[in-house]
Amino acid sequence: MTSPAPTPAPKSLLGETDLWLFGQGDHRRLWDVLGSHPRTLVGADGKQQHGFVFALWAPNAQRVAVVGDFNDWDASRHVLQAVDAGVRAVFVPGVQPGALYKYEVTGADGITRSKSDPFGRYHEQYPGYASITQSPSGYAWGDGGWMADLAHRNLRDEPVSIYEVHLGSWMRSDPAGDTGGSVGVDIGGDHQPLSYREVAPRLAAHVSELGFTHVELLPIMEHPFGGSWGYQVTGFFAPTSRYGDPDGLRFLIDTLHQAGIGVILDWVPAHFPGDEHGLGRFDGTALYEHEDPRQGTHPDWDTLIFNYGRSEVRGFLLASALYWLDEFHLDGLRVDAVASMLYLDYSRGEGEWIPNKFGGRENLDAIEFLKALTGVIRDDFPGRAIIAEESTSWPGVTAPLEEGGLGFTLKWNLGWMHDTLAYFKEDPLHRGWHQDKLTFAQLYEHSERFVMSLSHDECVHGKGSLLSKMPGDEWQSLANLRTLLAYQFTRPSKKLLFMGTELAPRREWDHDLSLDWDLANDPLRSALHRYLSALAHLYREVPCLWRGDGNPGAFEWIDCNDKENSVLSFLRFDPGAPARNGVPDHVVVVLNMTPMPREDYRIGVPVASGRYDLLLDSDAREFGGSEVDIPRTADVEAVGCHGRPGSMRLRLPPLAALVFAPRG
Repeated sequence: MTSPAPTPAPKSLLGETDLWLFGQGDHRRLWDVLGSHPRTLVGADGKQQHGFVFALWAPNAQRVAVVGDFNDWDASRHVLQAVDAGVRAVFVPGVQPGALYKYEVTGADGITRSKSDPFGRYHEQYPGYASITQSPSGYAWGDGGWMADLAHRNLRDEPVSIYEVHLGSWMRSDPAGDTGGSVGVDIGGDHQPLSYREVAPRLAAHVSELGFTHVELLPIMEHPFGGSWGYQVTGFFAPTSRYGDPDGLRFLIDTLHQAGIGVILDWVPAHFPGDEHGLGRFDGTALYEHEDPRQGTHPDWDTLIFNYGRSEVRGFLLASALYWLDEFHLDGLRVDAVASMLYLDYSRGEGEWIPNKFGGRENLDAIEFLKALTGVIRDDFPGRAIIAEESTSWPGVTAPLEEGGLGFTLKWNLGWMHDTLAYFKEDPLHRGWHQDKLTFAQLYEHSERFVMSLSHDECVHGKGSLLSKMPGDEWQSLANLRTLLAYQFTRPSKKLLFMGTELAPRREWDHDLSLDWDLANDPLRSALHRYLSALAHLYREVPCLWRGDGNPGAFEWIDCNDKENSVLSFLRFDPGAPARNGVPDHVVVVLNMTPMPREDYRIGVPVASGRYDLLLDSDAREFGGSEVDIPRTADVEAVGCHGRPGSMRLRLPPLAALVFAPRG
């Protein structure tokens, strides 16, 4: 189209307060100011002109022009003018929603680069990478009750079981658009990902059936390389257009909320890729990143590191986090790669990093940014969780800001994941020598508020699937997997499982392929699906398994020293329930880590009389278990054992977990 001559961009296009807050790094709705926005202005002839304002931060650029399909991609037509605080803007009459545009930025170095809009809310896919103008969303949300309740919730005090999802490979359709009907139908591994709207009812139904409380989405911010799984972001305000438009994502989240499922999004403020159209050398200088590669380049991922010491960069990232919470009704964010932000020497050798002003390795600017982030979310979005993927022993990640902590709601317990999987990989004959791998995590359990994750990271790069890590033949591998899941769901802390665990594939996850839904037709996999559903529902329905997560008195080992038999047993107490005969409400968990059944195995219990009911037997036939019959009840004998006043004699099935509760 041929557009009218642009109206010069006076300071009135952008408010002085907005620009001041941007300069301070504290504009909490920055996406309403920068980027492209529809406006109606009165032209020099007194007539109203409808179009878009384009506003960009590029303080060191020699020249910036907006080009698009509205001006034949002609950089001479619409040059942005300086406003204040390094921001430039222009009003272009006649531009409609859905127009493609880019910025032609002639940098301080004299090089002209074609850039996507850092605040663009929708981008096209390869090879164009143009941003796309958008009207304000008119999506009609249906989750009002959920959102009203969310403001009064705290994930620390609830049962939390998270189903981690990579949208592009959860389920795929064929090129003709056949989505294969309901979940569980094999629709082909190398076809097209479902759209946000297509996946919404299927994912909601599947997660509801399994009994998980939340879905966690691997990053769905726009990213150029699918093989990064979304962790190398170029569009920090844009849902990827691979799966549809922004309202499609709203529909997905709304659908999950209406099904009673919370939604957490992986968010990546630690680094960004160096793609030409992205943030790197944006105005011919290291605008968003550090100039010195010892600070500005990530050696592990060949990406660029944000300069957290620059107020405008902090404000950009803060606004991105708030944008996703506000515009998409998210229940929380999981912050990726926090350890790489905290340490200046992360993955660097001697001489490859620059100490802080005190000579230390702590990234003081990143620490202050993270504290500001968690504080603002706590104050502006009560009830929303912010979860750290932090792999070191940095103290106080989940401690309150007032106590000097970083203020996160929860932290991934990657040490537990590593040690637990190392134990389960061992041949059961040798597990007695490695039992400390299971018991060690309890020594630091209350140093933070944790999520026990068995995530996508353990199903890639040659690590194989969860099932492939389990020793033994097919039956033993599945029995080991059931026991692993029981251990995860019955010990303290929140839970996270990567999608497809319920199908127990042998092959490693591939982001370009659908999950192996055809495995659901296998009787043993179908039984595992039923088991995981029963386990997840049991976890939610029995407060002993979650209410005391942060209470040191809510967990006690009964016996963690029987290395000869590789049997572990423990108690989970509900500190919120009234005690009966001086004993808090509780459950007993017994794990037999070998394929040998155990007869008359005595377990100490905190009462001297009564009866316990069996709540879960991972070896039950309906779950694909063995022929070992387990009585549904166990009587307490007044025989002291394990320092307890009473005990039960149990039959322990092979490679199995049992959960008992005292009869009321």
